[in-house]
Amino acid sequence: MKIKVGVIFGGESVEHEVSIISAIQAMNKMDQEKYEIIPIYITKNREWYTGEMLRDIETYQDMDLIKKYAKNVVLYFKKGRFVLQSKGLFKRVVKEIDLAFPIVHGTNVEDGVLQGYLQTIGIPFVGSDVYASVVGQDKIYMKQVFESEGLPITNYTWFYDVDYKEDSDRVIDKVSKLKFPVIIKPATLGSSVGIHTAHNEEELIDAIDDAIRYDNRIVVEEMVANLTEVNISVLGNYEHQSTSEIEQVLSAQDFLTYEEKYIGKGKMKGKGGFVKSSKGMLSASRKIPAEIDEKLASDVRKYAVDAFRAIGSSGVCRIDFLIDQKKKKAYINEINSIPGSLAFYLWEPTGKKYTELLDDMINVAIKDYKKRISKVHSFDSNILAGFAGSKGLKGLKK
Repeated sequence: MKIKVGVIFGGESVEHEVSIISAIQAMNKMDQEKYEIIPIYITKNREWYTGEMLRDIETYQDMDLIKKYAKNVVLYFKKGRFVLQSKGLFKRVVKEIDLAFPIVHGTNVEDGVLQGYLQTIGIPFVGSDVYASVVGQDKIYMKQVFESEGLPITNYTWFYDVDYKEDSDRVIDKVSKLKFPVIIKPATLGSSVGIHTAHNEEELIDAIDDAIRYDNRIVVEEMVANLTEVNISVLGNYEHQSTSEIEQVLSAQDFLTYEEKYIGKGKMKGKGGFVKSSKGMLSASRKIPAEIDEKLASDVRKYAVDAFRAIGSSGVCRIDFLIDQKKKKAYINEINSIPGSLAFYLWEPTGKKYTELLDDMINVAIKDYKKRISKVHSFDSNILAGFAGSKGLKGLKK
């Protein structure tokens, strides 16, 4: 009997379209002999839809077609089953799923919000749990964890948007204690959205003004000199981990931009602004394997596993590094809990095809679920059984 896998994607996030691209790539590569694939699309308005048409990227050129032909549903636990039930006056079960596979990017979905809902209803799901997802999405929390574990990171500072609005001079002075050039990032976004570099105070102000459009917390980091960017993927959970090949990122900018990652050269936007024919992270320019010496490669592999375990990640993550080629030193930039295209292109050079990678991720999820339900989360005894009724509430009235 096939495992019914509900692939969840989209959501209220600036990385909404990137999620669609990643999810459709994955659904097309899943082993259909093992899995019944059920697409679950979350619109930018937080409505959930299912239907076979959602596996075709051309569908997303016209949202009206989705609303007309796909089924508007809710996911919940019903009589021992996890079901997608239609909304409206005549409710019915549209699909039943055994396991959820979130392929989502960015705030409101990748950051523990969706994972919390899935864990609340009790369904097995692929990827990191709530805690690892929160830390993996928040660049400030992430750096604080890495720092506490003694992992190498660049010098940084952070602030709230309200701090900047109330006293911009104080924030600018705080940031200026770092060495220019610096890189400015919204704390909880990915895919290079809202990220800028600044070589002086004037550029810093412009960068902050844009970054606070996306987030209420901003992180500013020193840029690494003699920079080479490399990425590596880790597969597993807190017990077992394996690492992929290391890629070297090639960019014409100070960092890999959203356009370089997902659009590439000569790509056109279709109806509604959706990018046609995008290959996801395959659109980015890269060199595999990275041109770094074996000592640096060994450091990257070790730090990647350490970072993965430090925040309790699960499934497939991508860890991005900044390397100072002159000092021969690697710094952890960030961890991506659900990387674009699930970083499959980093595993193929090791002999692991995308279909096998997806299979491994599902197997890890099942193992994580079995461990989670084996732990004690509640007690059979009911301490309210002897509760004194309304008389027991008298103390609360004072």
